[in-house]
Parts: sequence; C-alpha cells; structure tokens
Amino acid sequence: MPSRAALESLLRERKLDVTLTSAQPLSGAVEGSGVPTGFSAIDARLHGGLRRGQVSEIVGPRSSGRTSILCGLLAGATAAGEVVALIDTTDRFDPGSAAQAGVDLSRLLWIRERGDAARALKAMNLVLQAGGFGVVAFDLADVPSMAIRHFPYTTWMRIARVIESTQTVAVLVGAEHIARSPGGVTVALDACSRRSCAVWSGTGDRARVLDSLDIHARVVTART
Repeated sequence: MPSRAALESLLRERKLDVTLTSAQPLSGAVEGSGVPTGFSAIDARLHGGLRRGQVSEIVGPRSSGRTSILCGLLAGATAAGEVVALIDTTDRFDPGSAAQAGVDLSRLLWIRERGDAARALKAMNLVLQAGGFGVVAFDLADVPSMAIRHFPYTTWMRIARVIESTQTVAVLVGAEHIARSPGGVTVALDACSRRSCAVWSGTGDRARVLDSLDIHARVVTART
C-alpha cells in the first residue's frame, strides 16, 4: 500500500492537493484570475472569465450555444493544467465533440446520470466538497423546470457557501435562470431567429454538418 507521502505527492502532481491539510496554495497565476470561456466578446464582458469561488450559470434554449460555451470553459481550465468535473444529469455530453473543442478529457471527471436530478445534485455536492477542481459544471439543460424547483430551497445557497473563498468555478447549465451567487454572473443566450445563424457544410438534409453557430449572449450580474 502506498505511503501517505506518496499519496500526497500524487495528489499534488494531479493538482488535487487542496484537499490536504498540508496543501500548498495554488500559484499566483491561478489565484485571483477568472476562467475564460474562449469567446473573446463574452470574456471581455467578464473581465477575463467566470470568477472563482462563485456560482455562475449559462442559460438559454436549445441550439443557442450553451454546450459550446461550456466546452470552451472546460477547455480553458484543462489547458491551464486544472482538473474539471461535469455532472451530466441527462447523459447528453459528447466526449468526441468536447475533445475537438479543446477539452483535455484526461483531466475531466464525467459523472453520468440518466435523468434523476436528485441523484445528480448529490453528486454535485460530493464533488464540490471534495475540492481540487478548477471548474465544476452541473448540466440541468434537459431537466424539467418542475424537477429543479423541487430541490431544497437552500440548495444554491449551500453550494455557494461550499466554494466560497476557493479557486473553484461552479457553473449551472439550464434552459432558463436557475441561480447565481452575488459575485457570479448569468450568461444568457438568445434563441436565433435567423436561418443564417447556423452555418452548415455538405449537401442534402442527411449529409450536412454543422460548422458553427452565431451566438447571441448577454452577461447579467447582480448590478446589471
């Protein structure tokens, strides 16, 4: 069985040492910085990215760019050497597309659920309490709003308290506003009303590939 010193060394190597009582603080390059989404216009409004130690959300209807922004966020964190987690409530995450978007899958903890929002919430709480993650995303995009409303009313306050003063970004993904902490933001995506918003390649309805989306986003804070 590995010694305690060997286990601590391995945790520090994997950047999971913030769960240790003897952990060294994260580097100055990480402290005080935001995690970028990879979309320059959005990151400019966020002053660099989503704030650490805060709960933020990415909300909007289907095909509005939610997954693209989430993958950009995960890609930015993993490219910086951080470990990230995704609680996938309805098993909608596509690892292939995420890897193509730049997400380092070797640094991703992917928790798959089959639609049980209550079980997914328990997983979210366990991951946040474990610590050591740069980004923890909770995907509720395809969960009925009524199921989300059945969560205990203290849910989001408790999550905000868990990550307060840590280097973790907690981000909720949904079809409509869910929650954010006082220092967090809502990245609200609008449904595209024009056919030209989706750029396709290929010919024929069954041979077309989606190349890009024209994303319309608004950044909402507690003051604006």
